Amino acid sequence: MRTILCYGDSNTYGQVPGGGPLDRYPRSQRWSGVMAAELGPGWDVIGEGLSGRTTVHDDPIEGAHKNGRTYLTPCIQSHAPLDLVILMLGTNDLKRRFNQPASEVAMGIGTLIHDIRDFNPGWPGRTPEIFVVAPPPMKDELHEWNSVFAGAPSKSRELALEFEIMADSLEVHFMDAGKIAQSDPRDGFHLGIEAHRAIGLALAEVISAIGWPPLKGVVHA
Repeated sequence: MRTILCYGDSNTYGQVPGGGPLDRYPRSQRWSGVMAAELGPGWDVIGEGLSGRTTVHDDPIEGAHKNGRTYLTPCIQSHAPLDLVILMLGTNDLKRRFNQPASEVAMGIGTLIHDIRDFNPGWPGRTPEIFVVAPPPMKDELHEWNSVFAGAPSKSRELALEFEIMADSLEVHFMDAGKIAQSDPRDGFHLGIEAHRAIGLALAEVISAIGWPPLKGVVHA
């Protein structure tokens, strides 16, 4: 089997728009689950989502464990060998407390790409493929999140271009999820069921089109 690690925030976790932190869509309705079903039984898809996860920042309010860089290395080490790592992060970096422009959020994504390559959790002799997914832009109305994400909606509309530039410069795959899905108006930044499905199906299509080397059997002594 080929193994995919989906590393993201609450939209990989599957948090229900407008709900509490433990209100979560079933595995089959999250984009990673939709993608897994579409890819078929030859793929092991690991959904590793954490609400509030940033690219590279300790969160002074929610905790240092929300730093995506800190957890990435043990995460990929525990799931190695990996054929593909999908990074879908960036929304939480736009919180007012971090004061980050879209270009620096993209730099955070670039740091994670370098960390993956430095550890190289692929099969012997192979480097895992890396896929950067820019999340759909936020709505202008974020309800109770307006103050937390003050100024973020306009920045969120800049993420896709900055992520694409970073992905191109580091020669990794890229997809702008905002072209196929929208954030749910119930809270303005989480994904609804249809958005999860659209993203999962789109990713399955482009992943299937990658020129994968033949699988080799594992010989046991």
